[in-house]
Amino acid sequence: MASEKLNMGMAPVHPGEFVRTEILDELGLTIAKASEVLNVRAATLSDLVNEKASLSPEMAMRIELGFGVKAELLLRIQALYDSVTIRRKAGELNVQRYQPEQA
Repeated sequence: MASEKLNMGMAPVHPGEFVRTEILDELGLTIAKASEVLNVRAATLSDLVNEKASLSPEMAMRIELGFGVKAELLLRIQALYDSVTIRRKAGELNVQRYQPEQA
């Protein structure tokens, strides 16, 4: 496999930031009110929007059902955020490339 480099001008946003700015702030909702709509604990939603927790597929679907933002979009935001975050830490993983033995 060829070495690939992800070249992005900006770091991706955490999905919690997206939920906070594009949904809660736009609709003027508090975490308490939004958590009622989503039928989750306020602490659970707070952890997401304060970037202390990742977005789960279930939460993504709850947000789609409650606010109309597609779960797939939210999950792609999470996947990109995770990919860039782990790529930055790749040097800390202490893994050597497998080299097949020559026969």
